[in-house]
Amino acid sequence: MVARRRSDTPPTETAAATADGPSFETALEQLEAIVDRLEQGELELEDALRAFEAGVALTRRCARQLTDAERRIEVLVREGESWVARPFQEPEEAE
Repeated sequence: MVARRRSDTPPTETAAATADGPSFETALEQLEAIVDRLEQGELELEDALRAFEAGVALTRRCARQLTDAERRIEVLVREGESWVARPFQEPEEAE
């Protein structure tokens, strides 16, 4: 039986986590660390699978956080003499 490794995440990163999990930046750093470990090719199969699953979860989390941030972006538009906040609208793709 192979002993499970403790998380390679330093305590400072864990402290930066929010109630919903790590911040975007922390999640991205964790994802990069996982990719580095997988690319080294030195993990046993079960450890590699666990790392891959954690990477997929972090990728989905980062994508969700980016989508949420995009929805919150507002574009300032000048109307006459004042600036007005408008919701972000993604440009339509040409077909």
